[in-house]
Amino acid sequence: MTAKPFIDERARWHNRAMYRVLKYLLWLFFKVWNRVTIEGVENIPKGACVWAPNHRSYIDTPLQAAIPARLRFMGKDSMWNNRFFGWLFTTIGSFPVSRGTSDRAALSTALNVLMSSDDPVVAFPEGERKDGPRVHPLFDGAAYLAAKAQVPIVPVGIGGTAKAMPRGAKMIYPKRIHVIIGKPMHPPALSDTGRLSRKEVRNTTELLREEIQNLFDRAQMKVGGPNLRDTED
Repeated sequence: MTAKPFIDERARWHNRAMYRVLKYLLWLFFKVWNRVTIEGVENIPKGACVWAPNHRSYIDTPLQAAIPARLRFMGKDSMWNNRFFGWLFTTIGSFPVSRGTSDRAALSTALNVLMSSDDPVVAFPEGERKDGPRVHPLFDGAAYLAAKAQVPIVPVGIGGTAKAMPRGAKMIYPKRIHVIIGKPMHPPALSDTGRLSRKEVRNTTELLREEIQNLFDRAQMKVGGPNLRDTED
């Protein structure tokens, strides 16, 4: 009966060690190849939060290894079919969500992870990868998670990844990447009975979109890209 806790603790230690190794290797790659720079590290809150970046490239996810915090990601459960890759995804902080599951079920899984750890949970509020300089209308998932767990939302702007690995690219190009971590936002308040106001969630989502857009514009300018929104008007 005493062996199981020892094995579990050893496994947790092993996962933490491997996570640090993989994180360092990914950080080193992006630092050298893409000259990644990060602004606003002092804005990362202690403990759990909802991490909300814009999403323009497949490398937005591994790029988060450059962030000095262990972030948790949702992934399609089919990625765990291979034993090695399943171990790898778990080690770097991913957790499986059933493909084809409802949005509510996926949010429930993310909420359980958020409330059972002190780690930030990544919720790309635009949903899938998007194109263009404008931050698309956001889903309410990030605000919903933050409200239910009563943790802050951290808006993040990522500039340069669309050029570093554009849609359809088979490799990562040596283009500069800049990440700006915004100041944490308060979650929507819960009522005395623990209920959420849909209006409060929607208002928070809109404020989040505006903040991510601002950070995204600044990050794009930092890597030498124009504020393309001006060219659309």
